[in-house]
Amino acid sequence: MLEASKTGQVINPAQARHVAGKRNDKKAGQMQVAILCGGLGTRIREETELKPKPMVEIGHKPILWHIMRSYSHFGHHDFVLCTGYKSDVIKQFFLNYRNHSQDIEIDLKAATVTNLGTTEELLPWKIRIQNAGVQTLTGSRLKRATKYIDDDIFLATYGDGVSDVDINAVIEHHHTNGKLATVVAVRPSSRFGELALDGDVVSSFSEKPQTGSGWINGGFFVFSKSIFEGLSDADDITLEDGVLQQLSEAGQLSVYRHAGYWQCMDTQREMNLLEEYWQSGRAPWKTW
Repeated sequence: MLEASKTGQVINPAQARHVAGKRNDKKAGQMQVAILCGGLGTRIREETELKPKPMVEIGHKPILWHIMRSYSHFGHHDFVLCTGYKSDVIKQFFLNYRNHSQDIEIDLKAATVTNLGTTEELLPWKIRIQNAGVQTLTGSRLKRATKYIDDDIFLATYGDGVSDVDINAVIEHHHTNGKLATVVAVRPSSRFGELALDGDVVSSFSEKPQTGSGWINGGFFVFSKSIFEGLSDADDITLEDGVLQQLSEAGQLSVYRHAGYWQCMDTQREMNLLEEYWQSGRAPWKTW
């Protein structure tokens, strides 16, 4: 049981083994996905003055939409959006999603609106939107979202990063390892082009390659709800320095190494990079 504010431990190790063993029998199928959408996005302030960072657009669609499409591609269509900063922008986007994706006829005199047909695929998404407040930390946001999570195990991610990671392979890895949580580890791309030298001659040039060493938190997770049971709504804890750190100390955090594409969107430069990929028709995260 998570007792962050008292003991600093996630769960009693013996209890953890028992709980993890029970979870291990669960078949991989459609799972719910919690997405953290509540941050202020201060490092990309020019885009987030009027909207939350997950609503910053890539190819005329919010990056949140791209993330949800990726999960949906693997059969996971049930989402819990953990909002905070400018939550109403996210709510309005999905409340008006059908109208925005259809041609419509408006008769002002009759005061009627008629749908004339969709201009894009209507996706089989079920979406719960929870406003946990602007100041709530990431671990506590997920804790509050668990009241909308039906099963013992669920998926989670941040609302500002894309990848071509095989979500279902991550789930299978989670069940095989029998831990309470799994994190996807990635190798981030370098900020600079890499030169291979042969004497005074450049033998090859790679623009912003993935770094050859060092794994980081890729922001894609599989969690057991039990890790949040000891955290009350009065506590405020981060996912990274709180929950994940405690899980690792208890030996209950499994890692899935993903050597493929991954990119977060923390800066204007990274936003522009993702937009260039999309406009070129070769967006590496577009698996659908």
